Amino acid sequence: MHYNTLGNTDINVSLICLGTMTYGSDHSEAEAHEQMDYALAQGVNFFDGAEMYPIPTSPEYQGRNEEIIGSWLKLRGNRDQVVVATKVAAAADMVSYLRPGMALDRKNIRAAVTGSLKRLQTDYIDLYQLHWPERATNFFGQLNYVHKPEHDGTPILETLEALAELVDEGLVRHIGLSNESAWGTMKFLQLAEQHQLPKVVSVQNPYNFLNRTAEVGLAEVLHRENVSLLPYSPLAFGVLSGKYIGGARPDGARITRYPMYGRYFTEQGQKAVEAYTALAQKHGIDPCIMALAWVNGRPFVDSNIIGASTMDQLKANIASAEVTLSDELLAEIEAINVLYPNPCP
Repeated sequence: MHYNTLGNTDINVSLICLGTMTYGSDHSEAEAHEQMDYALAQGVNFFDGAEMYPIPTSPEYQGRNEEIIGSWLKLRGNRDQVVVATKVAAAADMVSYLRPGMALDRKNIRAAVTGSLKRLQTDYIDLYQLHWPERATNFFGQLNYVHKPEHDGTPILETLEALAELVDEGLVRHIGLSNESAWGTMKFLQLAEQHQLPKVVSVQNPYNFLNRTAEVGLAEVLHRENVSLLPYSPLAFGVLSGKYIGGARPDGARITRYPMYGRYFTEQGQKAVEAYTALAQKHGIDPCIMALAWVNGRPFVDSNIIGASTMDQLKANIASAEVTLSDELLAEIEAINVLYPNPCP
């Protein structure tokens, strides 16, 4: 397993991070523990969760993924061997059940971290992330920014000060962002420098063949400010496997069970998937491995967040860390990107 430094910290994280957003709904505690055991044995030391997981989020299952991580940490007694990341949710209709008056203010952040620490059965979180911005901006597939300052919500400085309190108290080691823009990332960094507050060390955004929007403005920020990209959905919800080509819906597949997740099914997106799948077949490589190895090799990526429905998928996904794509294959990937740039942002 390869390891990289997380942002400007002294923490080394594995190139592969195990995402846990299906733990507690699609995966039982025993199945999740099996995945985590295998991942750790392969050198994966980074595990990512969220207070709102599992997905699809619901009051019935909310927080179960953290509980499962917590029970594993307690049973194995290995807290010092792993880097634990989780997230606090911002205001949104889909999670209004979490807390009354959802916001990224002191009260809500304090309540969220208290709940996460209890569920995780730990006294500190290595990386605490804002799951999405509270303000109106482009995330979760939104394009064409529309300025709505009346929906800015909690001032970023207030959010940052609340997070700083957690760091000062030792409840959180480092802070990060998720589903954030280049402007948002720079604003957090600017305010941290101006007010001597903790700097964000990472941004967790979608990044894959079908969505390379992080390269447009955010990538320069990441390089120049020494902030790690932690890509999620590197397989575009499994779409890049090619198993949904032609409208196929295999039994038990995630999109078959949750058809509401149609983000990666645009017309141009499907054409791109067909092209990438054909390219993988031409080179005799599994489409999933090609997609993951490409993300793994990007210079601003320090840990690639993977998930898996089965143990076989998990083993293959983790093994992608040892795959290096040829210059010829990389050039052909770029040629497809020119034809189908960001078809599913």
